[in-house]
Amino acid sequence: MIHPDWQDVKNILAVRLDNLGDVLMTQPALRALKRSLPQARLTLLTSSMGRGIARMLPEINEVMVFDVPWVKLKGQNIGEEKVLRFVEDLKNRKFDAVIIFTNFSQTPFPAAFLCYLAGIPRVLGYSRENPYQLINYWLPDHEPFVPVAHGVQRQLDLVRLIGATTKDDRLCLAVPAEAKRAILERLNKEGFDHHKPWIVIHAGVSEPKRQYPLRNFAKVAELVTRDLGLGLVLTGNEEEKAAVRQVAASARGKAVDFSGQLSLAELVALIGSAKLLISNNTGPVHIAAAVQTPVVDLYARTNPEHTPWKVRHKTLYFDVPSAIRSKNTTLVHSTPKKSRPTPSPKQVVAAAKELLGLQGNVRIGREVSTWS
Repeated sequence: MIHPDWQDVKNILAVRLDNLGDVLMTQPALRALKRSLPQARLTLLTSSMGRGIARMLPEINEVMVFDVPWVKLKGQNIGEEKVLRFVEDLKNRKFDAVIIFTNFSQTPFPAAFLCYLAGIPRVLGYSRENPYQLINYWLPDHEPFVPVAHGVQRQLDLVRLIGATTKDDRLCLAVPAEAKRAILERLNKEGFDHHKPWIVIHAGVSEPKRQYPLRNFAKVAELVTRDLGLGLVLTGNEEEKAAVRQVAASARGKAVDFSGQLSLAELVALIGSAKLLISNNTGPVHIAAAVQTPVVDLYARTNPEHTPWKVRHKTLYFDVPSAIRSKNTTLVHSTPKKSRPTPSPKQVVAAAKELLGLQGNVRIGREVSTWS
């Protein structure tokens, strides 16, 4: 049952200011809000990195985009004048309530302060300390000092505080028909036989600490095409084209390189059509979960709450090099002290074979496991 103070809200702001995958993992909580408060208009405030996927979520009525100074950006200085103008924009929109979604390693306070200045009367969020007037509906944040919940479950737990629930906690993306047609046309143009089994490898990642070694990805591409006889499509953004070419070279002409060529909708369509995705732990892993494509997730031991959600998967962990590990103390606390070797290309391919139909210990992802 919805909290009495929230029953009459008509205009809700949801705040998720980071990457594509984080926005997508918030979808079930947004669905809970939409279904529990059907009279309310739901606006999502996100970053330029999250805007594309946000516009594909049917739960959202409107997407606002603003890159805030406390989220990592590439070479962009926001400036105080832009922030103050943005606060005025928030004030003019007359939101009844705001929900601030964060990972356990993030603070809600900068976003809460903007909303305080904008005069939004109801603020829901996690906090490790009493936030007083900044967050007047708050859930004590015990992570990572207790076992860490999956990011999807974390956000569902937050909105449950005001009585918003849903039985449908899946990630779900509808693949646009025109994007499906565009992918088939691209594959046909490359002479790619998309009627036989084929997979996608995404070797790029949004931050270096989560990068599975490129030389290993290259060997995986070689083994997939040579030993398994699978078709292979490689993806990445414009900045990752050189790295993807390195991986493509190992496939000896048997891989299609789509790096820097696909729209987000086309990437969703491509992953949705593939038999399997092999990827660093980054946005495409969560897209795969949303279109129910099995995934081998090469997972740097950074934040443990982002494993694949409710999709057939194998998660293979590896350590972040000590020189580039996060200085965030919550992440340091959650990182195991005992090191583990980086999975070999043969181990990656073995995981792929299990997901492609061989017998093995394949699980449906839901809860975060310990770092194993």
